[in-house]
Amino acid sequence: MSELTVGMKGSAEVEVVYDNTAAAVGSGALEVFATPSMIALMEKAALELAGGCLEEGQGTVGIEMNVQHLAATPVGMTVRADVELIAIEKRVLTFKVEAYAGDELIGQGVHKRCIVYNDRFMEKTLAKLNK
Repeated sequence: MSELTVGMKGSAEVEVVYDNTAAAVGSGALEVFATPSMIALMEKAALELAGGCLEEGQGTVGIEMNVQHLAATPVGMTVRADVELIAIEKRVLTFKVEAYAGDELIGQGVHKRCIVYNDRFMEKTLAKLNK
């Protein structure tokens, strides 16, 4: 397992299909790649990059996302999210995020994730059911 370091990079890809369009997820009426789907892909890339460097039982949760969706992408194209770890502040990881359809930049921004102990996080979260 490697150590988290500023400058690490990762990526994730998805094909645009009806199920990840704005029309399908309810964020719009058109059959183009949905902003929530782009955000999820960016989060996936950051999650996978960080996950390979954490201790057993640790994970990350998304705590902030600030992105611009710059261009529409039709069904049939592939979208790639590229992430770069740009800051580590205690348990908070900050990523530069970009999304591409082919060579076209279709989204960009900043995403933050917090390192958690999965069992403790879920225990605390599920305790809300008993209140």
